[in-house]
Amino acid sequence: MYLADRAAPARANTAPDGVRRPVRRVSQVVLALGAVSLITDVSSEMVTAVLPLYLVVSLGLSPLGFGALDGVYNGVSALVQLTGGHLADRVRDHKLIAGLGYGLSALCKPLLLLVQSLGPLGVVLALERTGKGLRTSPRDALISLSTPAEHRGRAFGVHRAMDTTGAVLGPITAFLILRAATDGYHAVFGVSACVAVLGVLVLVLFVPGKRQLAAEGIGGAADAPGSRPVNLREAAALLRLPRLRALTGCAVLLGLTTVSDAFVYLLLQHRAHIGEEWFPLMPLGTASVFLLLAVPAGVLADRVGRRAVFLAGHAGLLAGYALLLWAPATPALPYLVLGLHGLFYAATDGVLPAAVSDVVPEELRGSGLALVGTGQALARFCCSLAFGAAWTVWGDTRALFGSAIGLLLCALVAGLVLRPAGGRR
Repeated sequence: MYLADRAAPARANTAPDGVRRPVRRVSQVVLALGAVSLITDVSSEMVTAVLPLYLVVSLGLSPLGFGALDGVYNGVSALVQLTGGHLADRVRDHKLIAGLGYGLSALCKPLLLLVQSLGPLGVVLALERTGKGLRTSPRDALISLSTPAEHRGRAFGVHRAMDTTGAVLGPITAFLILRAATDGYHAVFGVSACVAVLGVLVLVLFVPGKRQLAAEGIGGAADAPGSRPVNLREAAALLRLPRLRALTGCAVLLGLTTVSDAFVYLLLQHRAHIGEEWFPLMPLGTASVFLLLAVPAGVLADRVGRRAVFLAGHAGLLAGYALLLWAPATPALPYLVLGLHGLFYAATDGVLPAAVSDVVPEELRGSGLALVGTGQALARFCCSLAFGAAWTVWGDTRALFGSAIGLLLCALVAGLVLRPAGGRR
């Protein structure tokens, strides 16, 4: 079993008129979707950067309560990804389903100004994550369908780099608003809502629609004359593919031991004695490294194989856990931990969907991406709940130690399951 079939032939970029056009390493579709993700991530990361502090310090939630809410925030999208991916395959209009997801997330941002307790907050965050779940698989399917197999790592790396540019700008914007505004948290939520609307407008205006994509030869078998709609049985049957089953299983195992970003930042703040006013900038450290390494990691995955890069990313995360557990609280500690955290995302976030795209048929691309994404997100949801409960009962150090041991064991299992076969990488 291996993570990606690098011997698979690239899909020819041939238009319906039979004219073979030159293949671009990074298509205009990828760049347009990257711009949408950049703007949307500015909005989302403004909220994400302040949410842990807002909930724990301002609203006084316990670590267990925060773990439950964080699990909802990161896990609800998992329950919707399958719906988004299957709908995109069924109606054969990935932009439409992605647009519905972006629009729902934008509508939820102003509601954060109105809720002040755990229950209503959970509902609003669940709806916002529903939008994320709807858009993720159709968006990634569009990226993979518009890119030849040998350049998919690069394409996903470029998209993730643009996406992460928004993740860099979001915390900076939140930091500046918190320092300047009297009611800082509500000001952050208000500005975030306005930016989210801008992202939806860019999607509508600049991302090609179904007809334009078909005219450019993007969509392949999914839009072939006489092709029939995809049904749920066909989507479920994807797990009969051995390589996809292995990818899904490993993504779930590793997700069960991947501590939520918010908990990593809270642990780092406590470990390195970082002031509350600097807390919103911690995601900036992760995002900056992610931004710098996303494209090189994608190109490396295209050249040496997805497996090595994917596992190296988890090794970096394990090293970050070790620093949080045992390294002395020196000024360098935050930079080292956040650097390893960013390396983890650069080596995994785009590499995994690129690997999935290599083994799933075009007409089921959205469903296949959703299967793996759903498994991973549900596992991380469970991890958030378990880590929050362990922190409450045993303390942060023992909770993190347990996660580190689990990650080490799961990475070893993934290395065996995804090992190269027949000389392929």
